[in-house]
Amino acid sequence: MENVINEYWDKEKETMPVHKRNEMILAHIKQQLDYVYHQMPFYREFYDQHHFHPSMVNTLEDFTEKVPILTKDILREEQRQHHPYGRYLGFDPEDGAHIHGSSGTTGRPTFYLFSKEDIAYIGEVMAQALFTAGVRRTDVVQISTDLGMFMGGWGSLWGVERIGATAFTPGAGNAERHIRLMYEVGSSVLITTPTFALRLMDEAQRLGYDTSNSPLRIGIFIGEPGAGIPGIKKSLEEGWGIDVMDCATTSEMTPWATNVECAQKNGMHVLQDEVYTEIVDKENPYRAVPEGTSGGVIYTHLKRKGQPMIRFWSGDESHITTEACACGRTYPRLPNGVYGRLDDMLIIRGVNVYPSAVQRSLLEIEGLGNEHRIVLERVSHMDEATVKVEYHPDWIRSIPSHEREIAMARLHTEVHQHLRAQTGIRFNLELLEPQTLERFDVKARRVIDRRLL
Repeated sequence: MENVINEYWDKEKETMPVHKRNEMILAHIKQQLDYVYHQMPFYREFYDQHHFHPSMVNTLEDFTEKVPILTKDILREEQRQHHPYGRYLGFDPEDGAHIHGSSGTTGRPTFYLFSKEDIAYIGEVMAQALFTAGVRRTDVVQISTDLGMFMGGWGSLWGVERIGATAFTPGAGNAERHIRLMYEVGSSVLITTPTFALRLMDEAQRLGYDTSNSPLRIGIFIGEPGAGIPGIKKSLEEGWGIDVMDCATTSEMTPWATNVECAQKNGMHVLQDEVYTEIVDKENPYRAVPEGTSGGVIYTHLKRKGQPMIRFWSGDESHITTEACACGRTYPRLPNGVYGRLDDMLIIRGVNVYPSAVQRSLLEIEGLGNEHRIVLERVSHMDEATVKVEYHPDWIRSIPSHEREIAMARLHTEVHQHLRAQTGIRFNLELLEPQTLERFDVKARRVIDRRLL
């Protein structure tokens, strides 16, 4: 992608001096706060309950320290009481153009209603993000996500259309069909979750395709933090022979691609002039953490007028840097992407550990495949934690048959010791044959917690 390193969707906007951009961000924040307080009953009631008024914000520091945070639970309760969109829609429902949603713990979605103006705005921002990742008008972009209520596929589609590239949407699931169509139409860009990309790679190799010489040149990965994990990134890059671009926020924050990598591949640029992103103390969302310190991620829509999110607690974990990028963009970056979810943290025998840390540790060991499970059980009032992981088929084939038993024992010991050193947890370990564990077509579900059953 060397030829696109210094290309921009909007050069003036993307290379703007930081102090000037921050002045614009503060102006947008003030406008949004005034708008939601005076036009949306939900926000006015919410802010009054927290003794907050928009006039209290005169600096970006004020914004972090004084504005109440939103959570998914607050939004779900608001929509439950004021069905279906809550009192923060911002326009007449008759002017809606698209209904989307995200699933909740109760099975009832959180609904999003977008107007035509929303869709045009989302398409423009998504176009900037996808262009940053390398998509061009000449590309055939395969969007291998469900074009249902989930916003991932739709946001991608609107951005691709705005760029003028060719969008190809083969639908959800059916990995074999996705692969055959990919090679048939010559898809040059793949947009999907890391989990499904790995699933597609396994299926393509099973069908006899040379994945390292596929028509793809770029993969843009959404929906989960896998593309920011070095081991998964390496597997995708080498397995598909592509440039891997991490891209994310959340569906609530659509246009959700406002964290996106450029051709330098040194972390995700944060499009702060569209969705303002804060990294805050994990226990206190009203305290910003120093640059480089890991914390919780909070997002704010600066320009979206329909169902705008102001200080939305995403549950993601990351850290930020303002170090300059060689691409010339002056946005800050998440140098290691979004690498975990705070609400996914596991407590095992009193030790805190993230599933992503287990996955990262496994991917550091040569000989293991990409698929694993973490199984938690309660035995005699004690936590028992087991990691089930497949060994790689190429690794086992490279070992003479008479040496495999010894090699498996060595691998078992290496994995066991590495997991304990990296996580502080003594896991039970099961090494499994390739293709033993169930594959997923969208996001992976790799933690099985049976302790409360």
